[in-house]
Formats: sequence, structure tokens, C-alpha cells
Amino acid sequence: MGDFRMPSLGADMEAGTLVEWKVKRGDGVKRGDIVALVETQKGIIEVETFEAGTVEALLVEPGTKVPVGTVLAHLRGEGEPAVPEKPPAVEVSPPVGGHRPRASPAARAAAAKLGLDLAAVAGTGPGGAISLEDVERAARAAPAAPPASAPAVSDESRRLAMRRAIAAAMSRSKREIPHYYLDTRVDVGRALDWLRQENERLPLAERMLPVVLYLKAVGLAVRQFPELNGFWVDGAFRPSRAVHLGVVISLRQGGVMVPALHDVPDKPPGVLMRELGELIQRARRGTLRSSELADSTLTVTSLGEPGADRVFGVIFPPQVAIIGFGSAREVPWVVEGRCVPRPLVSVSLSADHRASDGHRGAAFLARVERLLQEPEKL
Repeated sequence: MGDFRMPSLGADMEAGTLVEWKVKRGDGVKRGDIVALVETQKGIIEVETFEAGTVEALLVEPGTKVPVGTVLAHLRGEGEPAVPEKPPAVEVSPPVGGHRPRASPAARAAAAKLGLDLAAVAGTGPGGAISLEDVERAARAAPAAPPASAPAVSDESRRLAMRRAIAAAMSRSKREIPHYYLDTRVDVGRALDWLRQENERLPLAERMLPVVLYLKAVGLAVRQFPELNGFWVDGAFRPSRAVHLGVVISLRQGGVMVPALHDVPDKPPGVLMRELGELIQRARRGTLRSSELADSTLTVTSLGEPGADRVFGVIFPPQVAIIGFGSAREVPWVVEGRCVPRPLVSVSLSADHRASDGHRGAAFLARVERLLQEPEKL
């Protein structure tokens, strides 16, 4: 028997509200299936299951706010015997002043909570008695009524809640993680020239932005520096074999989300551009999946244009590093003994000193720089 729990969807999440079940008891599920919708400070998230099996029990009612890690449902694994359902304890009493349907105490309590008339519910228990499942089935079939007194949550309230959550997570990060910081300036002239030539032959909708070259370079480079790609958990570093880059996305209403681009080193820039575009759209619509918020092994933030020259990020725990790209600026630069104008980008590294040191961090940045000098190989 496996447990399906309220997932952690970012360092700034402590609890979530179950909005809706997408499955019911007895449904078969496979890895990656959407089983629930959960609301966080950043919107509604589609939550996936990471196990295959059968839904044995749903333990939390929609509308309930629970801490991260709370068991929401039980899943029976493939090949495991089903847990026999106990027959309902039937309350039998003579009708008083008219017909009173026979029903279990749990069914009566649920019907009262849901506002259902038991006389309109078909019973499937012994002798036609109404069980809890009969009430739940009738409730699902009935048209949903809007909550009578639920206060509306304004966009400003959501924005403030998100800001508070981000501030709490980043304060904890700065308090608990011994950050060290490095940065270097990288000539991206060749990368931008290559990108311009590629975009000239692509349809407008498929054209790429410089950030996809930055992401690909980071993904390839970190394979040689595994101490930057993984998690600090229970007092020890756990490297990740996969490279899933979290991308910092600014939301229109304020705040940020950091969903993951999966398996970045294995994808060409064109594919990364398409997936990044889809990720940004869904982040701003509030339709991300839980795996996209929970899978990041390393984070990248890029200021784009216009922006600041440098950005030094704060590590998203339990990750151990974040890479920042500033805006490209054309400045005087010495090339083969001559001072010429070149587009430069500041690349920074904020890393956890428990998992790596400055020497390795500097070598990582040098590797990113070398990769960006050969964009045709990315």
C-alpha cells in the first residue's frame, strides 16, 4: 500500500488546499496521471502520482488545507490484494411520523454536511440501506452549488500571500545556507551571431531567444560538476543524475514561479525554446503540474532585455546552487590585442559551501563560457 501525500511544490510552500479529486476509489492510475488539483499561494497546480496502482481510499475532503507531507490518499500497488471494505453499520430505527430511510451513521453525517436529502439517495447496502459511498455518489451526480458564504480572495491578497511565502523561504535560505558568490563576464558575440543566423531560416513562431543557449550551456557544464546539481537533505548532499533546470518566471500579478525544464542537456535548443515558451504560458495561466514545480535540481535566472548587468540569486532549498545571467551589454573588450566593442553577459554563481567550494565553482563558470563560444555544438 502506498501513500499519496500533499507534495512540496517549492521552498516557499508549507501547506496546500485540496481543490478537487480527479480520481475516485477503485480507479486505476499510472505514473504521471493527474489525481488532484491543489491550490497554493501561486495558483492551482495539477498534482501527479508517482506510483502505479489502484486508489484504495481518499482521505481528505476538497476544500481542506493541509501541511506538506499530509497523506491525502492510499494507493494499492499492482498485485497487492484489495483491502475488503467493511459493510456499513446500519442504523435501524422505526419510522417516526413518516418514512425514514435506513442509513449508516457515516452516511447520515455526510448527507447532512452536503445538504442531501437521504430520501432521494438509492441505497446499495443490505436491505437497501444507504452507505457512505451511496451518499458520495449522489453528491457527485448532483449539480454543484456555489458556496454561500466563502469570501472571495482578491488578486491583491494572493499577491501579498505569495510575497510573504517567497520572503519566508528566501530568509530561511540565507539564514541556513552558507552561500558563496562568483561571477565572470562572457563574450557572447559568437553565440548571438549563430542565433541570428538560425532564426533567419526559422518561422517567426519557432525563433529562439539567447536564454535557451544559456540553459543548454549550464545543463551540459553541470554534468562535469555534479556537486552543484542536487539537494542538501538531512545533513548531506545528494547529487542528482538528471539535470532538470528550474527557470525563474516572473508573473504578471507579481512574484515568481520556478518550474523545471526536464533533461536539458539531452535536448536541442529549438526543443528547449518550445518547451520554455509553453512553460511560461502555463505558469502565467496557473496550469502547471506538480512535477514541474518539484523536480528542479538546479536553478537558472536570466534578466533578459532590458535588465540589470548582474544578478546574484538566493539558493532555492533544498538545491545547492543558482546561476544568474545579466543583460547583454556592448562594451570595449580586448580581442587579440585590439580593443573592440563586444556584447558581454555577466554570469554569476551562488552556491552552497557545504556541497562545493569556490575553486570548483570558478571552473564551472569557465566551462559555461567555453561552451558559449561554440554555439553550433550546443
